[in-house]
Amino acid sequence: MRVVITRALPEAERTAERLRALGAEPVLAPLLTIVPRAFDTEVDGAQALLFTSTNGARAFPRSVRDVPVLTVGDATAEAARDVGFTNVRSGDGNVSDLATLVKHTLNPAKGKLVHIGGAHLAGDLAGELKAAGFVVERRIAYEAVAASALPAAFNGPLDAVLFHSARAAETFMALGAPRAAELVAACISEAAAAPLRKAAWKRIIVAPAPREDALLAALLQA
Repeated sequence: MRVVITRALPEAERTAERLRALGAEPVLAPLLTIVPRAFDTEVDGAQALLFTSTNGARAFPRSVRDVPVLTVGDATAEAARDVGFTNVRSGDGNVSDLATLVKHTLNPAKGKLVHIGGAHLAGDLAGELKAAGFVVERRIAYEAVAASALPAAFNGPLDAVLFHSARAAETFMALGAPRAAELVAACISEAAAAPLRKAAWKRIIVAPAPREDALLAALLQA
C-alpha cells in the first residue's frame, strides 16, 4: 500500500518510519510547512504549560524545564519529554480531553496557565478553561503555512492519503482534491475528515481515537 503523508516535516518522517514498520510504502507530500515565530518564553507565576502540538513542545527554550506540562495527547507528551520536561501529563488526544485533564488536576487559584501552540488552533481550549475559572495566556510559537501547490508526489501511483489535521485537509480541498475518487482518505479525527466530505472519495476512514497508532491501524485493517 502506497500511503501519502500530508503532515509537515519533521513529523512526516516519523510517520513514514511507522508505516514502513507496518509494511506500507510511505510517500512524503507535506501540505503544511512549520515556520517558527518569536514568542514570550517568560513563565513566572505559571502553574503549568499547555502544549497542543509536538511543534509547540519542541519550540520552548531548553532553559525552562521545571514547570509542570499538560499535553493534548501521548505524541505531544513524548515530544515534551524528549526535550527535557520531566513533569508531564497527557490528555487522550484532543483539545476537550486536555481541558478535562486541566480541570481535574489543576486549581484556578494557583496561577495562570500558558498555552504554547500554533497560529491556527483546533477547538477552543482557552474558552473551555476560562469558563472553569482559569486564566490562560496564549503564546504563538509557530505558524503552519499551507502549500500553494500540490506536491508532485500526488502524481504517482497511490492508494491512500493520511490527514493528521483539519488544516491539512482544508489545504488539500483548496488545491482541488485531485484524484480523490481513486483514493482512501484516512483521518485522525472527525474534525480532520469534515472538510474532505465535500469531495467524492473511494472511502473515508476516521481513526477510532485521535492518535497516530489508531489512525494507522484503522487504515491498514481496512
